[in-house]
Amino acid sequence: MIYRGVLLAGGKGTRLGDLTRVTNKHLLPVGAEPMILHALRKLTGAGIRDILLISGPEALGAFIKLLGSGQAFGADLTFRAQDQPGGIAQALALAEDFVGQRRCVVLLGDNIFGDSLATLLQRDTDSGAALVVLKHVANPTSYGVAEVRDGRILGIEEKPRHPRSDYAIAGIYLYPPDVFDIIRTLKPSGRGELEITDVNNAYLNQGRLRHGRLDGYWTDAGTFESLALANRLASESPPVF
Repeated sequence: MIYRGVLLAGGKGTRLGDLTRVTNKHLLPVGAEPMILHALRKLTGAGIRDILLISGPEALGAFIKLLGSGQAFGADLTFRAQDQPGGIAQALALAEDFVGQRRCVVLLGDNIFGDSLATLLQRDTDSGAALVVLKHVANPTSYGVAEVRDGRILGIEEKPRHPRSDYAIAGIYLYPPDVFDIIRTLKPSGRGELEITDVNNAYLNQGRLRHGRLDGYWTDAGTFESLALANRLASESPPVF
């Protein structure tokens, strides 16, 4: 399949306190390079060259200065501003013209994982279905959680108080072009955001949601603890690109 890549690197990063007062979270170091390069290299390592990076307008200049056209990293980069944080699905909606009629691979820029994205894409065999990636975690109440039975996802809950499994939805998503039609049907959640969990549940209700699993490490580097973990993991076990 031919994919377009979408890197989501917005948000205020408030959980990281003063670390993000003057810079975007995704520009903080993980290992020997800025966090965003981990996600970018995952996409290019899987053969995806056409990539859109979406961030807040105050940070786009820094991303452009770091990444340029993307040529140095084997990519052809486009940049788009998300004027106001409104959730992952709202940010993804900005990619509609860029994606067109292709499938898109969406990565959250603060996700650090060891597996090869190319290996995950080998499981993407249904061009009309969405695919989410699961990872066993110790603290499922912090994530979107998938209830899995007999190899099928039965439901997804966002940060449930009483999780029905310990499988978090990692920030790695594959969607067909009609994802943007689904986003247009969403209503803001109680947080005032368009939730990517609602997008995934829409595909689930239509019988068009598939899943893969990460075998290696994974963390989202959005807190002091997880950022420290991401640095340790990236140093001790370099990820596969």
